[in-house]
Amino acid sequence: MKKFNLFATLTKQEWILWISSIIIITIAFFIKSSGNYLTLVASLVGATSLIFIAKGMVIGQLLMLLFSVLYALISWDFCYYGEMITYLGMTAPMAVLSAIQWIKNPYEGEKGVVKTAKLSKKKVLCLIIMTVIVTWIFYYILLYFNTANMIFSTISIATSFLSAALTFLRSPLYALGYAANDIILIVLWVLATIENKDYLPMIICFIIFLINDFYGYISWRTMEKRQEKGVS
Repeated sequence: MKKFNLFATLTKQEWILWISSIIIITIAFFIKSSGNYLTLVASLVGATSLIFIAKGMVIGQLLMLLFSVLYALISWDFCYYGEMITYLGMTAPMAVLSAIQWIKNPYEGEKGVVKTAKLSKKKVLCLIIMTVIVTWIFYYILLYFNTANMIFSTISIATSFLSAALTFLRSPLYALGYAANDIILIVLWVLATIENKDYLPMIICFIIFLINDFYGYISWRTMEKRQEKGVS
């Protein structure tokens, strides 16, 4: 049986994006190293997951699950309980559900790639309502735990849920949701770095994520058009 090499599916541009992300994250970590290698590992796993999610491949969701656990531990260390709860209680479970959904809906013309889907008006309405409800519930949970930087932490919940739900629904818009979330997270970790310079690598991490998510949107739009034409 012929083995399926995941990295062989990467294009030249994706190789450049991935390797550049890995190098920049690693350099940023060692320039301002605190000995906390968890931030380095989490960042590398996260950057790799985004490359495969951008290609619509299930392995990306499994790596996102691992990133969610690692990132939750880092967030707990700085008392960003909103991030910890969001990633353990929402992003991680949604990554599992998305992986299952993607496995059930493969694109027949391309091995290992998910079939994209259009958003109906009904789905958009449900998405808006659910985002409001989830954000409202989590707001009080964050309040109870005296979460740092409440405003941005609450906004992060809304963008996290929206992007995770769009990923589950197999919409290219998932990437724009994550890009919005990346911007919020950059702000959160800038605020954390002001208090503790050891968190500087997390800022670099989410700047890299932002670039990767913009690429993800372009990639999914291209993939969507290719699938509509029935081209592999």
